[in-house]
Amino acid sequence: MRSLAITKRILTELLRDKRTLALLFIAPILTMWLLSIMFSATTDTHVTIGTANLSSSLVKQIDVVKHVSVKTYASADQADQALKDYRIDATVVKTSANHYHLTFANIDSAKTALTKQAFQVALQKSKAHQLAATIQRLVAMLPTTAQDQFNQGTASATTHIKSTYRYENSSTGYFTKILPILMGFFVFLISGIGLLRERSSGTLDRLLATPVRRGEIVTGYMVSYGVVAIIQTLLIVITTVWLLKVQIVGDLALVFLINILLALAALAMGIFISTFASSEFQMMQFVPIVVMPQVFFSGIVPLDALPNWIQVISKILPLTYAGNAMNDVIMKGQGVESIAGGLGVLVLFIVFFVVLNVVGLKRYRKV
Repeated sequence: MRSLAITKRILTELLRDKRTLALLFIAPILTMWLLSIMFSATTDTHVTIGTANLSSSLVKQIDVVKHVSVKTYASADQADQALKDYRIDATVVKTSANHYHLTFANIDSAKTALTKQAFQVALQKSKAHQLAATIQRLVAMLPTTAQDQFNQGTASATTHIKSTYRYENSSTGYFTKILPILMGFFVFLISGIGLLRERSSGTLDRLLATPVRRGEIVTGYMVSYGVVAIIQTLLIVITTVWLLKVQIVGDLALVFLINILLALAALAMGIFISTFASSEFQMMQFVPIVVMPQVFFSGIVPLDALPNWIQVISKILPLTYAGNAMNDVIMKGQGVESIAGGLGVLVLFIVFFVVLNVVGLKRYRKV
């Protein structure tokens, strides 16, 4: 009977707590629905290849490969500049007879693989067409002349291909592409849930019972947990660079700066959730709702393959801007002027949630 009484009390409390009921039953359904949209998205790879000094027949054969488009440049230097500006994904340049030089941006291993495959298929088809044309010419020629022409036609059978990679090397895989986003995700996750202990220990409630002002409470949390978040961020970045041997094309200091700003944004969001949740149980329930979209809708799955409204959601997630900025620095070697917009958005996230935290504490007291 006592067990039944306890059961009845717990169920009664749960039924009265509408927020907890929503988090228990509606949040999982919403999360699973969003994940189903993400994993059912069409993720076909499309590449743009710049060519220079290639025969028109070979260019045509490359262009007809599915999901491949070709841009022809007047010189190898123009094609290389387009690749440096990331307007194209790879270049194919004929350096001499039967010698080709392929250069890949290589920030997406799938695009690199498709480029290699497209060029090999196009080259084989082009050589087949050339051989057929040679045979047709031989039929109409005298035997002595035909022999010379035949030797010239078969001499082109050996083709030499040189490959160059602007980022990493031929062994670069999919993990390398998503690593900047995963790095930011772990920074966000660790910093964002660091306040769970404050909620479960009741420290925040005791602080609110003191005459300390709301702004001072938020500032104290941001500074103290910010120091911890910065140390955690440094460890994550150092581990990624030196243990996982990830190549950083740009400035490592910018990678630290991006992750530190992301950690502070996550911390500010974590404080807001902590003050909004009525218990540590609700705090835990909020974590997947806040964290899951950060990683899944921030670039691991190409956003252009998802519905437009999903792309809109990604624009209000701090990890989207941090991931894009880290990709630009780590893989493209871009400087602070190129990522200034993303850094500015992260700062706005921090300011926005700090203000929300100060205002949100009004639900506990007016001072």
